[in-house]
Amino acid sequence: MIGRARESTIDGRPAGGRVLADVDLASALAVCAVDPVASVLATSRIEAAAREGLRRSGGQLWGYEADGELVAVCWAGVNLVPVVPTRDPAALDAFAALGRSHGRRSSSIVGTDWAVLGLWGLLSPIWPPAREVRADQPSYVIDHDPLIEPDPLVRLSVPDEYPLILPACVRMFVEEVGYSPVSGFDGPYEVRVRSLIDSRRSYVRIDEGEGARSGSPVVVFKAELGAIAGGVAQVQGVWVDPSYRGRGLSESGMAAVVAAARRDVAPVVSLYANHYNDRALAAYRAVGFRQVGTYATVLF
Repeated sequence: MIGRARESTIDGRPAGGRVLADVDLASALAVCAVDPVASVLATSRIEAAAREGLRRSGGQLWGYEADGELVAVCWAGVNLVPVVPTRDPAALDAFAALGRSHGRRSSSIVGTDWAVLGLWGLLSPIWPPAREVRADQPSYVIDHDPLIEPDPLVRLSVPDEYPLILPACVRMFVEEVGYSPVSGFDGPYEVRVRSLIDSRRSYVRIDEGEGARSGSPVVVFKAELGAIAGGVAQVQGVWVDPSYRGRGLSESGMAAVVAAARRDVAPVVSLYANHYNDRALAAYRAVGFRQVGTYATVLF
C-alpha cells in the first residue's frame, strides 16, 4: 500500500488536497459514480489502477476531502481530469495547489466544463500558456437502440489492419488538433492505436478497393471506444475519409458503433464534440444521442 503524501497548500495554508493511495481507490470510484458519463475518462484510469496498483498506472490520483470524506478527485497523467460532483470551488483550489507543486506534466486538462475552466483559471498564471482552450464541447449519451439503421459494413478492426488504420487515425488527429502525433514505431500514439485494435475497441468500414479511387483498400469510416468504465463506453476519434463525406456514412457508422458497443461493452455510449461542429452534432442527434452536459478541454 502506498502511504499518504503531504497535503497541498495555498500560500502555506492547508488546501485539503493530497495525492491518494491504493487504499483510497474504492472511495475515488464512488466519487466518480455520482456522474458516470462526466467522469468516464478518470474512472477508466482509476479502475485500471484498482487492478494493477497506482505505482503501475502511469499517473497520480489527487483527492479533496471535506469533513473527512473524499468528495472530489483528479487524475493526473497524460491528461489532467478533475471530477468534482459537488462543484465545490475549494476542491479546485486543492487541485491547483497540487498542480503548482508538481508542475505541468499533462498534455491537456479535460472533463466537465466547470471543473476544467475553473482549474485552468487557477493554474494559468503559473503553468505555461495553453495552445488552445475549447470551452464548449457538448457531452452526448445514448442508452437505447440507434434511431437509424446501422451500417452493416462497420466492424471491429483486426491487428493485421494496423498499417492501414494508423494513417487514418493520424489524418483524423491532424484535422482535429492541428499537428501530427506520430513519433515512431513504438511512440505513444502508435502504441495507443495498436492497443485499441488489439483490445477490440476499434471500429472501421474499409473499402476494399473496388470503389476506392486508388484501387487500394481505404478506411472509409473509423471510431474507437477511447474510455470504458462505470457502465459507460465513450466514443472517440470519429472520422470519415474526406472523399466519402456527404453520403451519410457518419450517421450509419455511428449507429453501428452504438449497436455493437451497447451489445458487447456497456449499456450507455457517450461522446463529446466541439460546439461549432454542427455537422457532427447533427449526425449524433440523428442516431439518437442527447446532450447531458458540457465538457471543456485545455490543450498544451
